[in-house]
Amino acid sequence: LISTKYGKYLMSGKRTRSFKCAVHQTDGEISSLTDFHVSTQQPPFFARMVRFIADEFLLEERDRKYYADHYKCWPPPLFLPIITLIQLLVFGYYTVVTGEMEITGPVPMDSPFIYRPDARQHVWRFMLYSLLHASWVHLAFNLLVQLLLGLPLEMIHGSSRIGAIYMAGVLAGSLGTSVFNSKVFLVGASGGVYALMSAHLANILLNYANMQFAVVRLVGIIFVASFDVAFAIYNQYAYVSSGLRVSYLAHVLGAMAGLIFGL
Repeated sequence: LISTKYGKYLMSGKRTRSFKCAVHQTDGEISSLTDFHVSTQQPPFFARMVRFIADEFLLEERDRKYYADHYKCWPPPLFLPIITLIQLLVFGYYTVVTGEMEITGPVPMDSPFIYRPDARQHVWRFMLYSLLHASWVHLAFNLLVQLLLGLPLEMIHGSSRIGAIYMAGVLAGSLGTSVFNSKVFLVGASGGVYALMSAHLANILLNYANMQFAVVRLVGIIFVASFDVAFAIYNQYAYVSSGLRVSYLAHVLGAMAGLIFGL
């Protein structure tokens, strides 16, 4: 510090550079003390992925910075990868057993997991029906959404919270279907998937004014959800004559559960 006749203190250029280097030392952005150039070294893929997730799902820059600097993927997100793997294995098993893999099948009607209106005394069916899917299109959509949208949420909020939201959507779908549409069968993880989507929608609604591209995100979620629900409604009423009726209410009720939990 240099004293002047005006009683003020000025910082020399050398000390200014040292101070900047000290401030930015943890960022890894300083490559030289003399020229103070910004480092052009490309960060590793994992660091870029974590920073992208922080920018997309966290609002405050301070929270983004803290998350990007301290996230070590330990404990790793386990809930969604494990349940996704189980759903794939179950679908593969019933595909081999039935010998079908079509737009409308296979639907394992005799599975001990499927929710049936004539077997509501089997309480495990209210949860385990989420391990089954009605077709490979149904499976692909649910797994794609729950990994692309749910996995980043799990990386930020942890497996216990995201698992609770997911299973709340699954349970809301089966309980609501048993009340409002009690004569249909129920398969698929759509209740849990829509709970994740609406939980993210709640984040957009709460932080709409400060979130980048909030309109695009909002329109995107509504469009995807509307298309899938319309497809589910078509499937339910298109195959009434064959006796195969799979409920679409799990989508709506799961979304309601996710929105409540998200808010």
